[in-house]
Amino acid sequence: MPIISHPQRNFSKIFPPPYNILVSNITRQDWGALPTGESIDLYTIHNSKGVEATITTLGGRLVTLKTPDRNGHFDDIVLGFDTLAPYLIKNPFFGALVGRFANRIANGQFTLDGETYTLVKNNGPNALHGGTVGFDKVRWHAYPGDSSLTLLYESKDGEEGYPGTLRATVVYTLTDDNSLALDYTAFTDKATVINLTNHSYFNLAGHAHGTIVDHEVYINADHFTPVNANLIPTGELRPVAGTPFDFLTQQKVGDRIDAQDEQISFGDGYDHNYVINGSGLRLAARAHHPGSGRTMEIHTTQPGMQFYTGNHLPKKLDGKAGAVYGYRAGFCFETQHFPDSPNQPAFPSVVLRPGVEYHQRTVFKFL
Repeated sequence: MPIISHPQRNFSKIFPPPYNILVSNITRQDWGALPTGESIDLYTIHNSKGVEATITTLGGRLVTLKTPDRNGHFDDIVLGFDTLAPYLIKNPFFGALVGRFANRIANGQFTLDGETYTLVKNNGPNALHGGTVGFDKVRWHAYPGDSSLTLLYESKDGEEGYPGTLRATVVYTLTDDNSLALDYTAFTDKATVINLTNHSYFNLAGHAHGTIVDHEVYINADHFTPVNANLIPTGELRPVAGTPFDFLTQQKVGDRIDAQDEQISFGDGYDHNYVINGSGLRLAARAHHPGSGRTMEIHTTQPGMQFYTGNHLPKKLDGKAGAVYGYRAGFCFETQHFPDSPNQPAFPSVVLRPGVEYHQRTVFKFL
């Protein structure tokens, strides 16, 4: 992970008060409250081209993302709900910021500096996406800027079993070249593990379009990390060449999604981590919908990306604006460190120590 030396932060400092004045590119509305009484807000960022992104302080979720098709018609291209209530019950992590550790940790356990930590298991034998109450289910403090929204959350030592008090910041920025950038930063007061991502489900035809098997995808990866039946990486970096996982040339998602392949059967389709070629901020993937003409590029500093094709979405789920979502109604490009990295010493390290800054950047660009 990119790291920067930094003086130790004071974790006892309270969050600064929210800004009272909003600039012209961002608006705020009340969006209800949690059972605890904490108020939840909804912020909408606009750019000069008419693109808009709506984000809620519940889990820092991307609720809507409206972009134009080839004819200039705008549609919302992320799956989600119209109101707060459905986000408060079990749902497929629509639009969520995921942490403290995105993806799976085998057997809900890892050892760091000689001490074994036991996590909340919420995915069979595994810990998934931070546990029962991960970063997707908590209220983030919001601070709007000119074309950005800064979200802060402090995760206490021991939360969901993770060591150290972690202060996380995620900045959503919408630019006039139709890019939505996410900058992730975090500090800890004790050695811990961290892996943050965004779990938006995209359908470039429009969120109510139906299946995404007609989309075409390119992934800049020569290797992926194969998994066992519990979707835990085996530790191997397997070449994509000659397998259904080869997206080095743009391929239609549906062409091989049901191939007779053990890895495909484990995920009921694509639900695998790709080892993105190169380093620094570089192109990770591209998705294109021929019917609408929408194209999305993903650039990231992260070493990996989970390509997930909504294989475990319910057959019928009431979504926004009267839409009914179903099997494979959206796909996810979750930029990340590799799953189960705390237990896989050959994978890039996910350890964060006091005095060091965690920082990752991912950019969704719409062409």
